[in-house]
Amino acid sequence: MKNRTPILFLNVLIIAACGLIYELLASTVASYVLGDSVTQFSLIIGLYLSALGVGAWVSKFLDRDLAARFVDVELAVALCGGLSAPLLFLAFSRLDWFRLFLYALVFIIGVLVGLELPILMRILREHLDFKELVSRVLSFDYLGSLFAAVLFPMFLVPRLGLVRTSIVFGLLNALVGLYGTFLLRPLISTVSFLRIRAAFVIIVLLVAFAQADRLTSWTEDELYTDEIVYAASSDYQRIVVTSGRAGFNLFLNGNLQFSSADEYRYHEALVHPALAGTSPAQVMILGGGDGLALREVLKYRSVKRVVLVDLDPKMTSLARTFPPLAELNAHALRDPRVEVVNEDAMIWIGRAGEKFDAAIIDFPDPNSFSLGKLYTTRFYRLLRARLTPEATIAVQATSPLYARRSYWCIIRTMEAAGLHVLPYQATVPSFGVWGFALARFRPFDPPTHVAVPSRFLDDAMLASMFIFPRDMAPVPVEINRLDNQMLVRYYEDEWRKWS
Repeated sequence: MKNRTPILFLNVLIIAACGLIYELLASTVASYVLGDSVTQFSLIIGLYLSALGVGAWVSKFLDRDLAARFVDVELAVALCGGLSAPLLFLAFSRLDWFRLFLYALVFIIGVLVGLELPILMRILREHLDFKELVSRVLSFDYLGSLFAAVLFPMFLVPRLGLVRTSIVFGLLNALVGLYGTFLLRPLISTVSFLRIRAAFVIIVLLVAFAQADRLTSWTEDELYTDEIVYAASSDYQRIVVTSGRAGFNLFLNGNLQFSSADEYRYHEALVHPALAGTSPAQVMILGGGDGLALREVLKYRSVKRVVLVDLDPKMTSLARTFPPLAELNAHALRDPRVEVVNEDAMIWIGRAGEKFDAAIIDFPDPNSFSLGKLYTTRFYRLLRARLTPEATIAVQATSPLYARRSYWCIIRTMEAAGLHVLPYQATVPSFGVWGFALARFRPFDPPTHVAVPSRFLDDAMLASMFIFPRDMAPVPVEINRLDNQMLVRYYEDEWRKWS
């Protein structure tokens, strides 16, 4: 047994990596389907860590057949953890009490993972000095956690997806359990039944892995009303396109980005107030990887060059090559005037470079701190440095009706960055009343005339968009700064009521 001890430490590393992966999977799935990523990660990490403590406490009641119990725990973790992602997606679509199921599953996995190391340490204590045992076990435990933490965002999610990742690490736990029946054979009285159970768990997980695409499609079919015609995971997000009677819809991480039936209202309202009455030659679009805002910008004959900056190359590739979307954006990304840059917009504008006559900012809503930074005073000050003195800025700014504080927080933040801002709004059936902001370096009057072809905007409608009824009037808000991210807190609080 003593010469097999190093292999058991390798098992510790695998166990630790698997345990952290399950925790990250649950947190990520919860943030995808529930939003409010900060709350979900905080609650799940806290619950998981407390469950580890419960598991460690429960381990003291296991006195007999520790090697066999270790294998049993590994197989239980393999099943619960390995199938956690598809189970959570299915539960979200089918259960009214999804949160209870989520937290119960996290707690169960945490208790089981909390049992693993105490049992293994008690098995090893006969063969190692206690001080040596503790230092080695904890060292391999922390190394395994580091391995998982690096691998999860950089390789596992973008390459395997959430469903396959959970199954792969379930298989690792099951293989540790099966190998344990050989490694710890001298300490196990009846090994045959344990091996049969291990083989059964491995077969279940192998079948699940082979059917991972079907599992993913099945769970997503439950989440979306219309037929899914495209689904892919990029390094940054899950992209899903659905098709129905009214047209097709694009979702990022489960959040609707546009509907082809009425997107023209949104994109005309975003672009034309900024470009009306001007003759921009150089235009930047930040976000908007679907190419729909770009389509509207290219209607202006004065435009000689457009730089579209979007973080996700898979999104801009989809806009160029996916036939329904390429047709909807009028093949805008193939226009020779267009340059596509796949980079973080805040990093890109922070570099010294050419100046632009207009900026169209079409970021997703600020539902996380990584997006909230793109609505801060810091971001708008960096943006100013990349614009000519007469430039106009247009920003999508969430709903002034459903997220009133969020909307006015964006307006006041832009003003705090030294911009003169005119708020305006339009109705988009898929989203309801939606808010925008128009800004320049000096005071200016609202635009009065749209000189390019449009389906929604005319001069009368353009004038009406700058009028706000009482239920959307300004409210007191704090400024969104990089060190407080008040906008994200407003957004999560307000949209939670409509979820």
